[in-house]
Amino acid sequence: MPEPRDGIASLATEMARHGIDRDAPVRSVMALLGDRWTTLILLVLETGEWRHAELKRVLATLSAEQAISQRVLTLKLRALERDGFVARFVTHDVPPKVSYRLTGLGLALQGQARQTIEWIKANGAAIEAARVHFDGL
Repeated sequence: MPEPRDGIASLATEMARHGIDRDAPVRSVMALLGDRWTTLILLVLETGEWRHAELKRVLATLSAEQAISQRVLTLKLRALERDGFVARFVTHDVPPKVSYRLTGLGLALQGQARQTIEWIKANGAAIEAARVHFDGL
């Protein structure tokens, strides 16, 4: 069995190869997926193109959290757009209408998020049992 320190050296090499900066994709995308809104936004956008106000309303309906603020939704959408996961469309109407949908890259990311959700569902009983055990200590 390898020494734990050997594993840390290997991990450090791997992290250096994939980026250790805060803005490195491996870190920033994982942080995005770990926040309380991004995965839900991706799930909704998976169903099609949504205008900003409609997206805000449906998120409030689906979320166990309070309604997402206009500012937070805009920040999340901009972050997803910056990384190429979401495309933003603006009409030439007056006033302009803005809508969002997943890109091919966003659909691929959503597929990975769905796999993680399925893993969590499949292991939910074990997770709950671990929580009960921990809380009983």
